[in-house]
Amino acid sequence: MNNMNKDSVFIIAELSANHGGKIETAIETIKAAKKTGANAIKLQTYTGDTITLNSDKKDFVISGGTIWDGKRLYELYEKAALPWEWHAELFKVAKDEGLVCFSSPFDKTAVDFLEDLQTPMYKIASFEITDIPLIEYTASKGKPMIISTGIAGYDDIKLAVDTCRKAGNNDITILKCTSSYPAPVDEANLVMMQQYAKDFDVKIGLSDHTLGTTVPVVATAMGAKVIEKHFILERSIGGPDASFSLDKEQFTTMVKAVREAEKALGKVSYNLTEKQKSGKQFSRSLYVAEDIKAGETITEKNVRSVRPGYGMHPKHFKRILGKTVRKNLSKGDRIQEDHIII
Repeated sequence: MNNMNKDSVFIIAELSANHGGKIETAIETIKAAKKTGANAIKLQTYTGDTITLNSDKKDFVISGGTIWDGKRLYELYEKAALPWEWHAELFKVAKDEGLVCFSSPFDKTAVDFLEDLQTPMYKIASFEITDIPLIEYTASKGKPMIISTGIAGYDDIKLAVDTCRKAGNNDITILKCTSSYPAPVDEANLVMMQQYAKDFDVKIGLSDHTLGTTVPVVATAMGAKVIEKHFILERSIGGPDASFSLDKEQFTTMVKAVREAEKALGKVSYNLTEKQKSGKQFSRSLYVAEDIKAGETITEKNVRSVRPGYGMHPKHFKRILGKTVRKNLSKGDRIQEDHIII
């Protein structure tokens, strides 16, 4: 993530299975991701055989109310997988576009393959947070580690973070993730991001499966340094992730909203901007409200705190009440220190 301003949110467009089985679609998606304002494109590096078993047994058939119920795991992943022979070209296209390109490995062979492609970082997917041997091997490569927490409790996250650190890797970002596709906003539970930072001393971010921009904007306000969203060229491509992916227009809107949120957050400073300084003219100050002759006394009637702000500061009002003026003053004159006999 060293190509980014360290204070700026690193926005990842997740390609996932949104390639429709065509490398041309994957290439166009990368180019479109650049136009949305994303900083990175993320792939997933697996085959049916590296992520599951080719089995018809009940355990290997999806159930439980997901959008993929009834499908065999092997068939789902074989269809969704990004062919490994595409990777080198996609990495090159991303580099040419000025995007960071990296991937989620799902076994050691994928890590070795991505090392050959000189991946700049790694992402551990939500469901792999319990694969401690995979995390250990990936972290040992010394690249920044981004880990999603969709199914993780405290012990799962602690074990994953500790595993990275034992492998000598302390560049860890934990992403709050709701493993629901698409995810309802009321399950985002973004306060957990800040809890991760407190409990595990890590950078924090969001892997978001909601369909709008509200959750990424709130996450930005709460200190997210990474935001990942599934990105699809157009939903007609179909595939297992299409229903919870953002298209080009939606992703562009999300990036714009995040960047505006960053600007709105600003920095801690009591120094006034030029606009604030010019606005001082509309503040209050002390003015002559009725004509006052030399030697007359200042009262609450003939001197008032009013707009604009060019006269004496209102904090002096009580001090000058009852004092006399040394010259004739007319209504609308600014009260100044040298007008008053103290």
